[in-house]
Amino acid sequence: MLKSGAMTTLATETILVPANTVVTAKGEGQAVDLGAAAGRAFLATLSITKIIEQESLDVAIFGSADGAAWEAKSLAAFRQEFYCGEYPLLLDLSARPDVKFIRAHWEVARWGRGTETPMFEFGVAIKEVPAEILKEATARASKN
Repeated sequence: MLKSGAMTTLATETILVPANTVVTAKGEGQAVDLGAAAGRAFLATLSITKIIEQESLDVAIFGSADGAAWEAKSLAAFRQEFYCGEYPLLLDLSARPDVKFIRAHWEVARWGRGTETPMFEFGVAIKEVPAEILKEATARASKN
């Protein structure tokens, strides 16, 4: 289990899936203890660094109160991706103070010609979003 005591600053990243992890089947990352950062908002980033053609990657973030029993429904999910790049996702746990642990879960699919086995190289990291920045961004978004 990964523990992070420095989840209170924007500059600190917590890793849900280590960068350059190669996967060929569905799976999940290790549980991350949110500690004092439980109930806060985070910017999650999916970084895809290598793919093969005609395949898809679905990544979702699941929560748990105890790190053992995981909720059936994800807290948030990145959109389905097909290409290399960095993709952001807001993970706002302010309404879910019961969630003390999170982990990433992924599904992969491949179709078309060539090998039937998908292959993705990716990573997922989160950074805490300070409450005042989240409040300001929410206020600006509601004006538009």
